[in-house]
Amino acid sequence: MSLPAGSTIGIIGGGQLGRMLAMAGARLGYRTVVLEPQADCPAAQVANRQITAAYDDPAALAELAAVSAVVTYEFENVPVAAADALAARVPVYPPARALDVAQDRVNEKTFLNTIGIATAEFRSVDNDDELTITLKTFGGSGILKTRRMGYDGKGQRVFRNMKTGGFAGTCEAMGNVPLILESLVPFEREISVIAARGQDGTVAAYDPAENIHRNGILHTSTLPAAIRPETADAARAAAAKIVSALDYVGVIGVEFFVLADGSLLANEIAPRVHNSGHWTEAACAISQFEQHIRAVAGLPLGDPKRHSDCVMENLIGDDVLRVPALLAEPDLMLHLYGKSQARPGRKMGHFTRINRRA
Repeated sequence: MSLPAGSTIGIIGGGQLGRMLAMAGARLGYRTVVLEPQADCPAAQVANRQITAAYDDPAALAELAAVSAVVTYEFENVPVAAADALAARVPVYPPARALDVAQDRVNEKTFLNTIGIATAEFRSVDNDDELTITLKTFGGSGILKTRRMGYDGKGQRVFRNMKTGGFAGTCEAMGNVPLILESLVPFEREISVIAARGQDGTVAAYDPAENIHRNGILHTSTLPAAIRPETADAARAAAAKIVSALDYVGVIGVEFFVLADGSLLANEIAPRVHNSGHWTEAACAISQFEQHIRAVAGLPLGDPKRHSDCVMENLIGDDVLRVPALLAEPDLMLHLYGKSQARPGRKMGHFTRINRRA
């Protein structure tokens, strides 16, 4: 049963994704309350209310549950225990299981392989000796990552053709935390699919975007991606398989490597709206943010069809100084996140150039 207009949707996390979810919720007649420890966060500037507390604060979680008809979240590092505690009182979408899978890279890739979706080879690594042995198995090359946390290129180290030892201190330098070594993939390009699953099991997937990263941070997402139709179909099918296996409700981002023969290796999943889906604001009638609100509120999913080709670009740090020039361009949609200070590596906003098709 769908939430009536005027109901309140709780959002854990007050960053730009929470901000855009709150805006989408308002367009559909919903109120939003944000749980976020940082005062005057981007989401609180547009939400109806902010609960200023830690994400795992028991009293804050009880308050969020009491005032919300449903709760969702804007980032994948929400404590699973917090999501479970909320779910005992109020519906929580996406389900806590999706968080549990996505928060640990070994669990994530194991899950993907179990449901028949290929990934790069991987091994868990707990010390320098295991790193040495596993690197030899991978021919001396691989990407060492923290199993938990880490985003936008953080918590990673790349090894190339390192066939001898000499890795003493590597795990300590990575923080003495559980690690994963992934084999290097000779991919031609990176793509991602934004998909949604409704409470009734309906799945809707947007066209794959072709992504370019700089310094580990998404730089641009381009539509259409330069891939074969069958590759696009396979990416959408994989995303549908993932959300069905998780009994998922909401929007998910799934990143893939495209190999020379057009086949795919899944890189990671993000159980939330995703940076590489921001283009949907400008090039689709139903954005990923509205789609997510529709899903968690029990409304019918919208048509994910794209009406325009486009390129979305992130504004990182001082890129925000380009805003006056960007606003002078035709066929450009700008979205700033309300952040007062620009810092290196900080996402300040994005813009999408559209090219309407005849």
